[in-house]
Amino acid sequence: MNAPVVRRVFTRGSYTELARINTILRSETVGGALLLAATIIALIWANSPLADGYYALRDFRIGPAAWHLDLSLGGWASDGLLAIFFFVAGLELKREFVAGDLRNPARAVVPITAAVGGVLLPALLFTLVNLGQGPAVLKGWAIPTATDIAFALAVLAVISTHLPSALRTFLLTLAVVDDLIAIAIIAVFYPGELHLQFLALAALPLLAFTWLVQKRVRSWYLLLPLALAVWALVHASGIHATVAGVLLGFAVPVVRSAKRGGPDAGPGLAEHFEHRFRPLSAGVAVPLFAFFSAGVALGGAAGLKSAFTDTVALGIVLALVAGKFLGVLGSTWLVTKTTRATLDDGLAWIDVAGLALLAGVGFTVSLLISGLSFGEGSPHYNHAKVAILAGSVIAALLASVVLRSRNRHYRRLAASGG
Repeated sequence: MNAPVVRRVFTRGSYTELARINTILRSETVGGALLLAATIIALIWANSPLADGYYALRDFRIGPAAWHLDLSLGGWASDGLLAIFFFVAGLELKREFVAGDLRNPARAVVPITAAVGGVLLPALLFTLVNLGQGPAVLKGWAIPTATDIAFALAVLAVISTHLPSALRTFLLTLAVVDDLIAIAIIAVFYPGELHLQFLALAALPLLAFTWLVQKRVRSWYLLLPLALAVWALVHASGIHATVAGVLLGFAVPVVRSAKRGGPDAGPGLAEHFEHRFRPLSAGVAVPLFAFFSAGVALGGAAGLKSAFTDTVALGIVLALVAGKFLGVLGSTWLVTKTTRATLDDGLAWIDVAGLALLAGVGFTVSLLISGLSFGEGSPHYNHAKVAILAGSVIAALLASVVLRSRNRHYRRLAASGG
């Protein structure tokens, strides 16, 4: 009788996939540093004697009112610039499931399960903490469900020199699946006032864009106007405009056409666009969004006390720190106990625990969803921002303690030739 096949979790993956992910990691690490800098500048400015200048800049409106695009600069950052971020996320998602290691169900099951667990448990914890606060507060259930890959990878880059590459790959893959779930949540649970006629009209430029990219057309003067039209019409429809970025990303083909040599002839159009747009997303779009979104007047000790007596803030911090950790670690453990999966040789569950803590670094999408949940005029919105920052910092610090210890362990192994 044949011995049962044991499937390893957290293996290195293919060489091609590893090389591509290392390139992504470098870009996202730089983006994470810029994101952190933008956040610090916004917080300092918003709590300085010049705070009125920050809010005047954030709330300055520009754009054609006739097209419903007279948005504040903060609105342009969340609705416009983040569409670039979600376009890159759409490209990455499609590539992972069509040509990446996630096309293999045996590899996909662990990060997908971990991501789902890392969404469900934080949402449940937030809901339990706020159960008696009414539907207006419960709208924030999705705030702590997202992992900020740029921040998380920036933390990992600072503390990690010898951690196995498979752990970094797992974190990136988990965040990619996390993004997909966040996109679905935004589209389904946070629509504005729906205008279906604009959504129907958006299908026309989207179909034209899809036809051109399927023909492997790269001409920006053809694709960019169509992409802008899709974005503007989705924005007018009441669906959050970032969903347009995802739809456009999903339209781009991953592999080369047979005419151009097929899948073995090198990177396809999705990888080409990802290479072009990821620096713009990580280096410009996301830091500017953070700059306009993270500025919150803390109000000193009294303001912080007020924030953390709000169950919204308490729920977010608990969900990011404990919910993400238990959700990611618990679901990964469950996969290994209910299937023939096991950790790869040389790895330990403490490594997975460190990554699960790091998954609690939530920022970009969490800030976006907090705005969709509560809006600028709600005190819960400012409290949510404070909680997102606090929860992310706590999760990053706890993860740093664990992963630094593991990094020393792997450094000693490398030095001893183990």
